[in-house]
Amino acid sequence: MKEKRKTLAKAIWPIDRRTQLIQNFPKSKSTPTVAIMYGMLYESVQHYIQQEYGMSTWRKVCEIVECKHQSFKTHQIYPDKLMPDFAAALSACTGESFDFCMNFFGKCFVRFFSNFGYDKMIRSTGRYFCDFLQSIDNIHLQMRFTYPKMKSPSMQLTNMDDNGAVILYRSGRTGMSKYLIGQMTEVAREFYGLDMTAYVLESQNDICGGTAGPIKLTDGPLTVIVKYRLDFDNRDYMAKRVNVVAHPSQLKMPSVDLNIFLELFPFTIVLDHDMCITLAGEKIIETWILHNPGVNPKSFIGSHVMDRFKCRRPKDTKIEWETILQMRTVLFEFELIRTGHNRAAYDAALNIDYDTFDDASLNEAQAMALASAKEFSAENAKEEEAATSSKNEIDPATGQRRTSVGLRSILLKGQMFYIKDVDSLIFLCSPLIENLDELHGIGLYLNDLNPHGLSRELVMAGWQHCSKLEIMFEKEEQRSDELEKSLELADSWKRQGDELLYSMIPRPIAERMRKSEEHVCQTFEEVSVIFIEVLNVYDSGSNNIQDAMQAVTTLNKVFSALDEEIISPFVYKVETVGMVYMAVSGAPDVNPLHAEHACDLALRVMKKVKAHALPGVAIRVGINSGPVVAGVVGMKVPRYCLFGDTVNTASRMESSSDPWMIQLSNYTAKKVQKVGYKVEARGFVKVKGKGEMETYWLLEGPEQ
Repeated sequence: MKEKRKTLAKAIWPIDRRTQLIQNFPKSKSTPTVAIMYGMLYESVQHYIQQEYGMSTWRKVCEIVECKHQSFKTHQIYPDKLMPDFAAALSACTGESFDFCMNFFGKCFVRFFSNFGYDKMIRSTGRYFCDFLQSIDNIHLQMRFTYPKMKSPSMQLTNMDDNGAVILYRSGRTGMSKYLIGQMTEVAREFYGLDMTAYVLESQNDICGGTAGPIKLTDGPLTVIVKYRLDFDNRDYMAKRVNVVAHPSQLKMPSVDLNIFLELFPFTIVLDHDMCITLAGEKIIETWILHNPGVNPKSFIGSHVMDRFKCRRPKDTKIEWETILQMRTVLFEFELIRTGHNRAAYDAALNIDYDTFDDASLNEAQAMALASAKEFSAENAKEEEAATSSKNEIDPATGQRRTSVGLRSILLKGQMFYIKDVDSLIFLCSPLIENLDELHGIGLYLNDLNPHGLSRELVMAGWQHCSKLEIMFEKEEQRSDELEKSLELADSWKRQGDELLYSMIPRPIAERMRKSEEHVCQTFEEVSVIFIEVLNVYDSGSNNIQDAMQAVTTLNKVFSALDEEIISPFVYKVETVGMVYMAVSGAPDVNPLHAEHACDLALRVMKKVKAHALPGVAIRVGINSGPVVAGVVGMKVPRYCLFGDTVNTASRMESSSDPWMIQLSNYTAKKVQKVGYKVEARGFVKVKGKGEMETYWLLEGPEQ
């Protein structure tokens, strides 16, 4: 199949045409975007492109889109612009259409997430494909706990028949409509054994190949809306779930009194065809009064549901009668709109003077709720006054006075049901509460929650789980601190070890040894070797331990002074042997000015040691230039050593020199004399192993 696709691509897309497409592919811009996708989507794309088209095609795709990621991490976020960019690049490489590639990516994702066990979640949504279509939003709702930054679309099943269904897709990103078709097709085939065909009926604000979102020509937010027609065999679902005839025993059952229903479910709202609130459970009314003390309590009943609540889930959904009827299995999240619990709201409640307001018209629950609102405001009055007079009363972000936070917003989660007997929609819901702190924060108590559900148990379990998490967090925090200290100590030891190693071996060579590379000798065409000997430090005929200790102290002072004058990378300290200090310029870092830097070092150390005014102590220096061979010798205590006649001659220059004098070989003297160094001919000196050699004294450096 893979070879067939390649042959087809070559037949349809000539080589020069595909090359032109690749060259003209729009490069990604560096403009930032807030639109993101999790790495699992891109993992699926990478895996199946490599499997279907080969590793070379994937490398070419990455090269075209300038993707710097060698691999993708499941829970890491990436720009969502990569998805259509990958599709366009794959299209240019293979000759397939952009829509085909996006459809292919959607199928790849469904195949890929089975590796993470998400196929079990899909299979458990229902026996029929329509059950899955109705549960897509609920799946996204549950997945946001694992992927908290996921920007999931919203999908509703709007129509069904024996030959398929119609779904409505809403999203904040464009160019993904064909990707969704691939997902739906693969889910129907893989999990429900259905051959499905999908096509777009209507589309709004969708841009093929878009990346970040619909183009905004106005200030208002735009949403991509696409209506799909899905053709598949839906006869079983329609026969067993839609076209069901009620059993005669059910037809004889009496209708339920709504008052009894509201007592059983105190967090319930009844809506008419205009989506206005006709009835509500007592806990809903109490909570609304508690959060809105400055508003007429009687205005809740009869108001439009969107005047009292904000729909948080599903997003961008019109709360209309016909729309809600098609969303029977969708979970809704409503947030209570409140005026805030501050002093101004409390004063407004105290000074309330409504023309039709009558305390006697309130039932007992409403009167208790109004009293609780006043009591809560009175308890928080002192806290609000303290907050007003505090230093932080001005918000630095806005420059305006902060308002009291008061109660937290309450979230209600549940389903919409159509009750035929009263021709109304019922929002059967419960408050979303995770622990006891949040329960108190929204002004509720445990006995306010449904006694027959699991709300109370979940809150208590959440509180206990939170306590365990806090203990675990404290332990992990302690371990983290200990680990951080251990890492800092390890870093300190590593730095000390590196400093010690680099003092023995040049850094580039040490790095090569760490990589287990062979110890290769290096040949340097020309370097300058410096030998410095400290004189009159120790009388070899003395047996006094005190004299020996004094000699070590003096020698340490002199060698430390010499170390301070070593300027890397111009001069490198090779070693110290007894009273002799050896250095080199031009190795291991090649330096064309090696002779000048060696002479500068000699002049500096002369001045520095003289400044120390050590009694009876003197130094003498010898310098020679020429070729050497350098390398690391030994394994236990490795040393960087120099070999060659140049080293021997430099040593003879030092041993035949006079105290407080710098002796240069003929070649070195001629080299530095050309650049302004002042030298004086010493004449011919008998050098051991060399015979007579012409040498020079270095007097001073060039004039500045």
